[in-house]
Amino acid sequence: QVQLVESGGGLVQAGGSLRLSCAASGRTFSSYAMGWFRQAPGKEREFVATISWNGASRYYTDSVKGRFAISRDNAKNTVYLQMNSLKPEDTAVYYCGADIHPYRRGDMFGKDEYANWGQGTQVTVSS
Repeated sequence: QVQLVESGGGLVQAGGSLRLSCAASGRTFSSYAMGWFRQAPGKEREFVATISWNGASRYYTDSVKGRFAISRDNAKNTVYLQMNSLKPEDTAVYYCGADIHPYRRGDMFGKDEYANWGQGTQVTVSS
């Protein structure tokens, strides 16, 4: 079983930046693709970015392409989400999840493909 803990959220003005971290413990982190999802009030949890188990493949939802970057450090059991040029519509609770199967590329964008969600970290972007 893997445990995930997100951090790095906060309040930022539009155009600003934040770097989210997701620290993992438990089962072998480096064998699993990881995903960042977000959930705004009254909305479903949605895909933001994923990264393959070895970091070779990365995927983004269209609305964050060119602004967000996902990365991982397997030596530190941590996945990151660098968020630049933030917009008010990026406001949400951000969650990281671990792929339910090992050694996949991360080209799975449904939340049911991920598990062991952390508690989430709030990101609020003011206009």
